[in-house]
Amino acid sequence: MRVVIKVGTSTLTHPTGNLNIRRVERLCEVMSDLKNAGHELVLVSSGAIGMGVGKLGLDQRPDDMPTKQAAAAVGQCELMYEYDKLFSQYHHVVAQVLLTGGDIRDPHRCANVRNTLSRLLELRALPIINENDAVATDEIGIETTIGENDTLSAIVAGLVEADLLILLSDIDGLYTADPHKDPEARLIPVVEEITPAIEALADGKGSKLASGGMATKLKAARICTGAGCDMVIANGARPDQLYDILDGVPTGTRFLARRDAK
Repeated sequence: MRVVIKVGTSTLTHPTGNLNIRRVERLCEVMSDLKNAGHELVLVSSGAIGMGVGKLGLDQRPDDMPTKQAAAAVGQCELMYEYDKLFSQYHHVVAQVLLTGGDIRDPHRCANVRNTLSRLLELRALPIINENDAVATDEIGIETTIGENDTLSAIVAGLVEADLLILLSDIDGLYTADPHKDPEARLIPVVEEITPAIEALADGKGSKLASGGMATKLKAARICTGAGCDMVIANGARPDQLYDILDGVPTGTRFLARRDAK
């Protein structure tokens, strides 16, 4: 299978912003094993700002744009260093691809992105993608940005014609209510269509270092399923779940591709 995996800041880091070493090591080990089994993988990785916050010794995710961009510049170096080191242990080559909204919206630049990603996969490299937050004004709706990595991962899934998009987050999937507040909340295993009732279940966002939430994941699901690709939301605290997901074992919440999409 060709699979895009998105990991959020809450999966990669501790609440302090420092790297969650044990979890990231296991994630890279599982992904390396999946590549050894013949799957083509693309990783869309958040975490640059969060890791920059930790490395710069800041107390929390900054509110002002220049400090966000500075944290992203510092954190992206650290993030790619860790990925290169960990995947190299299993003899896999990684490639950094930083994108902006303009790269997606401009047809010529978008074609270049598609060609680069396709060639990297042909060469058996592992593309690691993030928005170029050091120069893009992120998460505030500016026309030149993508905004957050849930949406970016869905766009990438369409560009590479992926079979599956997996969003690894700090929650097990989509629930009938907020599981942190309602003990009666139930996990929804399959979503066949994103209806207004499904959209009404999205509220708020996760950790203080993250930029996404369930609303952005439903937006990603619309893009992804509309491109003919299934999408799964699963808990990134357990990277071994990737084996189950690719084996077709019910895990998290699966959004089914629209039948008329392809």
